[in-house]
Amino acid sequence: MEAASTARASDEARARRARLVGIALMCGAVALFACLDATAKYLNAYMPTLQVVWARYASAFVLSFAILNPLTRPGMLRSRRPMWQIGRSVLLLLSSLLNFFALRYLQLDQTMAILFSTPFIVAALSGPMLGEWVGWRRWIAIIVGFVGVLVVIRPGFGGIHAAAILSVCGAFCYAIYNLTTRVLARYDSDETSLFFANFGGAVLLLPVLPLVWTTPSSPLILALTIATGLFGGSGHYMLIVAHRLAPASVLAPFIYSQIVWVIALGYLVFGDVPNTWTLAGVGIVTASGLYLLYRERVRKGTVAPLQIE
Repeated sequence: MEAASTARASDEARARRARLVGIALMCGAVALFACLDATAKYLNAYMPTLQVVWARYASAFVLSFAILNPLTRPGMLRSRRPMWQIGRSVLLLLSSLLNFFALRYLQLDQTMAILFSTPFIVAALSGPMLGEWVGWRRWIAIIVGFVGVLVVIRPGFGGIHAAAILSVCGAFCYAIYNLTTRVLARYDSDETSLFFANFGGAVLLLPVLPLVWTTPSSPLILALTIATGLFGGSGHYMLIVAHRLAPASVLAPFIYSQIVWVIALGYLVFGDVPNTWTLAGVGIVTASGLYLLYRERVRKGTVAPLQIE
């Protein structure tokens, strides 16, 4: 009995350490995503959005190919769930397209405030997709978070640009992408998931590239174009590893650390200052998301969650 208790305590300690590492990786990932969005918004002024999105995936694919070298590791190209990998790649591509188009008309902090609805979508869908069911307390937090998003958008009250709808749709795609990442972590390696994500985006946009191609106008624009792949590829690799180490419902609230980077980059690069409505909405959704994290910490059965209260 004592040996079993000691083993159980050791397993719980390892699970806690894994979750802490997963949380740290998630925070690093969203910092890179903030850099990616700022770079994409800047490049939107110099080339078509479709080209910006393609460059993000193509450069990430080339960088990951050079580092991981699937030619010497052919097993990396084999997935136990290939259709899930393809679907996940499409979801990530749609999320990028919708978000990058929205960035043509919205400030960085506005798109982030809407993207902050992702944890609530993740919480709502974690039950049917992952078996991590949401209780009534979390449903209240989800509803409050949705109210916060409405404060930012203010539909019907002269709110922000209609491109906000693109961000909302992108948030749904991104939430489902996060959930499928968690599912695929049970079957495929981190490198396999990263390869499929970058390869899928680059290939799917390739047919339309000749129709929109614009040659980079300066070495700076070319460097920033390549940097989108570095930011996106590195960030999503950290995201994939994080989801292997911790449940999606634990990681999702830490997306809020991205707002610090977004506000700073928006001000330094574009001179954008968040308005009162955006800050109020961010405050509401952040508080609601932190409550989701609190419920995760106090609920029972933290090692193998089945019921999220």
